Amino acid sequence: MAKRSTIIAITVSAAIVVVGGVAAGFGIAGAANSGTKETVTVRLWDDQVAKAYATSFAKFEKANPNITVKTDIVPWANYFTKLRTDIAGNSVDDIFWVNAGNFIDYANNGNLLNITKTFGASAEKAWSPSVVKQYTANGSLWGVPQLADPGIGVFYNTALLKQAGIDPKTISTLHWDPTGKNDTLLPVLEKLTKDANGNNAASPNFDPTKIVQYGYNAANDLNALYINYLGSNGASMQKGDQFTFDSPKGIQAFQYLVDLINKYHVSPSAADTNTDGSFSLNQFTQGKMALFQSGSYNLANIKQGAAFSWGIAGMPAGPAGAISVTNGVVAAANAHTKHPDAVKKVLAWLGSAQGSAAIGATGSASPAVTGAQQVYLDYWKTQNADVSPLYSVLKNGTVQAPQGANWMAAQNAFGPIFEDIFLGRTPVAAGLKQAQDAANAAIK
Repeated sequence: MAKRSTIIAITVSAAIVVVGGVAAGFGIAGAANSGTKETVTVRLWDDQVAKAYATSFAKFEKANPNITVKTDIVPWANYFTKLRTDIAGNSVDDIFWVNAGNFIDYANNGNLLNITKTFGASAEKAWSPSVVKQYTANGSLWGVPQLADPGIGVFYNTALLKQAGIDPKTISTLHWDPTGKNDTLLPVLEKLTKDANGNNAASPNFDPTKIVQYGYNAANDLNALYINYLGSNGASMQKGDQFTFDSPKGIQAFQYLVDLINKYHVSPSAADTNTDGSFSLNQFTQGKMALFQSGSYNLANIKQGAAFSWGIAGMPAGPAGAISVTNGVVAAANAHTKHPDAVKKVLAWLGSAQGSAAIGATGSASPAVTGAQQVYLDYWKTQNADVSPLYSVLKNGTVQAPQGANWMAAQNAFGPIFEDIFLGRTPVAAGLKQAQDAANAAIK
């Protein structure tokens, strides 16, 4: 899944009390109120969801007067490094978010609570099937589903499109073509990119050293960009656990993205986006970027940060169509927690429609608890935001999301090479071969 900007560590002081029947519904028997308090910590990485969680846990506390919930926000950039270190040092939180690229490592090493054994297989019926499937390994589910991202789309600045004479309705019909023969995306991006003198990127007078408005956010971004370009060209990031991006079609997809940055200058330099994962988001919300390809995880950020009229269109289609990734996030639990009963109560709440309703009600993210998803859709309707392109793209099929034990080791191996590819320092074909060899060696 795409990264988010922050981590939140949530502290819960818990007595064992049934939460409005929710805990019992997950197969956890309620215990008498002993009057004692226990501290349970929960770690995650999204400041928008953190606000929703604060509302959710406030309700939880009313039903459980001996439970206190506190949050601590930590930058995304440190999340998985810190998580790995803390798990190894037996100092990890009792509950923590994981993504599909690393949960298997922790499950195989005995670090995660087995959710299927804890709540029973019937509990899974309340959660998004795609997320349940994504986080099931060895016949068991290893986290309580929290977020179920739909597909990827393109956010657009209505005013900037109008200035360039582009109808927003046409954005969903754009195609990219690595041969250039049937490419309708690049000409639009060139019209939407401007220098300080008002020249667009199609003009012979365009100065790429003085760009004041970008057309698009091509970058070294797995979830929002290159995994979707791979899928849309009939290629893949992985097949099973094996990395497969170094293929003729994979090379075409990466070359197209790299050229948008370094040849056509319609997207920011990788010198900026490699080091700041929020650079393009900030350019878009500041009115300096016309099209921003991303997912539902940035809806709340854009609503909060953009002071202009915006909308959502379908993502560009490649030779194989518009093929998106879809992802989920779960709340996993420390198998070695000192507070197992309290942890189960918190997990039961997080896995309930009542507990997840606040996530959808604020539009923070699309809940993985199916009973809370309509609240999310209803919220965005009240904001006059049509989020349907993020869902309709999934009808075209999907590209496999990251998976596999040792994913983080593989990412650490190919990541620096990808950075050099997007910077233009390493040729795409040579770089992808080097990166794939390194990734497959690491994942073994």
